[in-house]
Amino acid sequence: MLSNLWKRQAPQMMGIDIGSHEVKAILLSKTADGYKVLNHAAVPVKKGAVTDHDIRDVDAVIDCLRQVKAKFPKSVKYAAVAVSGSAVMTKVIYMDAVLSEEEKEAQIEIEADNLIPYSLDEVSIDFETLNVNSTDATKVDVLLSACRTENIDARLDALEGIGVEAKVVDVEAYALGRAAELVLGQLPEAQRQAVALVDIGAGMVTFSVVEEGETSFIREQAFGGDQYTQAIASFYGMPYEQAEKAKLEGDLPRNYLLEVLAPFQTQLLQQIKRTLQIYTTSSGKEKVSAMLLCGGSAKLEGLANLLANELGIPTVVADPFLGCLQASEAVRQALEPNSNKYMVACGLALRSYAQWRT
Repeated sequence: MLSNLWKRQAPQMMGIDIGSHEVKAILLSKTADGYKVLNHAAVPVKKGAVTDHDIRDVDAVIDCLRQVKAKFPKSVKYAAVAVSGSAVMTKVIYMDAVLSEEEKEAQIEIEADNLIPYSLDEVSIDFETLNVNSTDATKVDVLLSACRTENIDARLDALEGIGVEAKVVDVEAYALGRAAELVLGQLPEAQRQAVALVDIGAGMVTFSVVEEGETSFIREQAFGGDQYTQAIASFYGMPYEQAEKAKLEGDLPRNYLLEVLAPFQTQLLQQIKRTLQIYTTSSGKEKVSAMLLCGGSAKLEGLANLLANELGIPTVVADPFLGCLQASEAVRQALEPNSNKYMVACGLALRSYAQWRT
């Protein structure tokens, strides 16, 4: 059960984001007015080792994690990781407010049996009581989270392989929503009511809407920066590795903006537009108040302006250092160009300082 991991006292943990392109990790300490980066690392993953956020090559991931660990103090023994993709299911259900935690757990098992398309023997389940239901004060909203146990075990085994214990297994989209705490300060007060964080990774776009400090909506789309790399490789007849290098270094033909970048950004725009439509339909709200872009493809040329103009929503690239994240000058210089790609890892590291359910 995931809840067995979530009921312990929170130690200081490094947040480890195991993606299909690289593993990103960060360690934070709490300060009087925010958080400080103590250590960070990003190490590329062997292509195909992680697909749809499912670990397919444990040895390759362990090798990557070993390189990550080498950049952190030996005293750091605990981590928070996340699961995502098709193996994860979340749903907000409603329960009587008077139920005890034990009674909720018994009812959750009944609900889960009806909601989850797998045998309960194959999944790990957890729940968290959120707020009083907005339409019925006698009910509370309860977040049910379920994941195939084999996906969780793969992460636990990989961390165990480098001598690190996973104290928390989170859901990636909720970790992203938690990281909003670090970046809301870069938005004007009027734009903070319902903020969408859009993490554009190599193989997945993760979408989290945060309202009044709570993640109220999540969605994942199987689309990301890999499609852009593949488009470059196909259009210009390059091997994938050469296309990835050209993309990162900006070493592309003069017409790449029209030939490959514009079509990719149009596809991405359509993905985000559809997700926003689902959010507005489910929430009854007209639109979000702002969007913050993060992930490896967040800084694509002109992307933030395109989304802002086409969607009519203020859109900026997330920069935790404009929020409440601090660091030494050396760490800041190293992180600043790519700090937004650590948002999920930051959200996981913040579990060290969150209130834990007992």
